[in-house]
Amino acid sequence: RLRGRCVRLTSLRGAARSGDRAKPRFPEPRRSVTRVGSWPNGRRAKVPAGVEAGVRIAAGERRDNCDQRTSSSIQIKHRTTVQQGKSSSSTSSPESARKFHPRPSDKLNPKTINPFGEQSRAPSAFAAIYSKGGIPCRLVHGSVKHRLQWECPPENLPFDPLLITLAEGLRETKHPYTFVSKEGFRELLLVQGAPEKAVPLLPRLVPVLKAALVHLDDDVFARGLNALVQLSVVVGPSLNDHLKHLLTSLSKRLRDKKFKEPITSALQKLEQHGGSGSLIIIKSKIPTYCSICC
Repeated sequence: RLRGRCVRLTSLRGAARSGDRAKPRFPEPRRSVTRVGSWPNGRRAKVPAGVEAGVRIAAGERRDNCDQRTSSSIQIKHRTTVQQGKSSSSTSSPESARKFHPRPSDKLNPKTINPFGEQSRAPSAFAAIYSKGGIPCRLVHGSVKHRLQWECPPENLPFDPLLITLAEGLRETKHPYTFVSKEGFRELLLVQGAPEKAVPLLPRLVPVLKAALVHLDDDVFARGLNALVQLSVVVGPSLNDHLKHLLTSLSKRLRDKKFKEPITSALQKLEQHGGSGSLIIIKSKIPTYCSICC
């Protein structure tokens, strides 16, 4: 009997092994997803009460976990929004701005100036004086051209320091400072008694006119050249003592073809109003100049 049982066991094992090896592989059929306790045709299957209760408890726990997760995520989002609102309100308050301190990394990364961006510059002296009402005139915009309206007759105005201030405004490059300085300087020199008032101011006027003549802007140079001619018409030979300081910049600009004719005309007027003494000074600085007497 024992031998027979051993033979049967060995045969069964061999058959099982051979059966596993020879078993063909077929694709697994799709499993239909059905709810526990029901058949695909809609009929309710007979499921033990303990199994069905366990399935329902497990499903309820899953739903509770999902509800807890969603509620916790909503609470987290609400907390973050509240914190952001508090931080924004705290930063916007002046007390927080006072308590703000620079970070240590700011010393390692200092702010640099953008050389290509527009830099905020302080207003010039002429612009500051004009904005404060230091020049007793205002600009009247006309349909054809502009004009100046003086608060009082220019004859009653002191040249010191109004004439020097207008001469400093010749270096301005923005409207209305350019027009006010150019027209105000011209009209002030046309008043009666202008020579007696302008001659004492020549030592202070010449450096200001020289600064306009050496300016890189062409319009500033043209305004300075016209102002020099207007001044020479008023003061006459009194300008000869200061003429050599102004001719150096004129000789440099004379190389530019655009300014060759205006500079030549200005030199001729300087010679005309300055007399023979001015011709010697002009020749010493600009040897190529041809006199109007020739």
